[in-house]
Amino acid sequence: MVCGVGALARLSREIARVATFSSWHVVTSRRVWAALGKKVLRGLGAAKAAHLHVCNDAEAEKNLRSVESITRSLVRAGADRAAAVIAVGGGVVGDVAGFAAASYLRGVALVQVPTTLVAQTDSAIGGKTGVNLPEGKNLVGAFYPARLVVVDSDALATLPEREFRSGLAEVIKYGVIGDAKLFAFLEKNFEKLLARDARALAYVITRAVEIKADVVGKDERESGLREILNFGHTFGHALESATAYKKYQHGEAVAWGMMAAALYGHEIRVTPAADAARIISLIRRMGKLPAWPRVSARRLIALMGSDKKTRNGKLRFVLTPRIGKAATYGAQSPEKLELILRVTAKVAEAQPVLHD
Repeated sequence: MVCGVGALARLSREIARVATFSSWHVVTSRRVWAALGKKVLRGLGAAKAAHLHVCNDAEAEKNLRSVESITRSLVRAGADRAAAVIAVGGGVVGDVAGFAAASYLRGVALVQVPTTLVAQTDSAIGGKTGVNLPEGKNLVGAFYPARLVVVDSDALATLPEREFRSGLAEVIKYGVIGDAKLFAFLEKNFEKLLARDARALAYVITRAVEIKADVVGKDERESGLREILNFGHTFGHALESATAYKKYQHGEAVAWGMMAAALYGHEIRVTPAADAARIISLIRRMGKLPAWPRVSARRLIALMGSDKKTRNGKLRFVLTPRIGKAATYGAQSPEKLELILRVTAKVAEAQPVLHD
């Protein structure tokens, strides 16, 4: 793991420290390559020709067809078992390219070069790769850790405003589940982050990476503790699935999901009112989110049934008993769950007033 300003300029040297590869294969999107391609090529160095494989980085294209397209492109480029796949992009590129690397020739080396805030703080770290099915998000994939992850916050300079703000949801998540001091830092410095202040960004990215690495190190295969990384995601994935992955940035869906999780946790007496209010208040500072979909609560609950945390047909949610700590809880009171799904959008529009 390499994390620091200017890390992209050392990309060739960092890869060489890992191993010697027969060929390098950059998987990216047209949009990312237009913004960062020259910088990546300079980092790779003129002495090493890299094959370029372009994919669509829309969430709706995070599917098995994209994996097939990348792997067939690798075949045409002559990639062998000693090749390295270098994923340059956001979460969709990292997940799709990662699954392609895990599958191609039963596994070739993977290097992750995340270029969005979501990818730098979350999806590129921990070895989870995969794609969506019409029935749900991330239902096909593999645990396939990258040989190297290179995080350079300079890459965020060209990130569109909506994507940057969306990425802040994952940063908020880490404060909720693992570090009350990080959450307090976010409350105090959120405007600096929105302005992309370099020092504030460096701190929150580093802290998020540390938290995720610690959790993954204790539970690589998501058999227990690692589930806490999915705070807000059970709700958020259902929203993405219900809207065919076309309405929300991933972080936007997670933001809605975290508000719903805070409210549900409060409703079933897990999350204190003050903490639920703080979570919702901080998320609202991200800016206006795409509207809650016109989908029934029962439809959303049905979609949640495909969530990876479901056991024996019973829903389970990551909730917070206090900011800085999280755990998985079995679903309680279907009536209260339906209520929360109906009122979350309305609560988010106004300053939350909760009562124990």
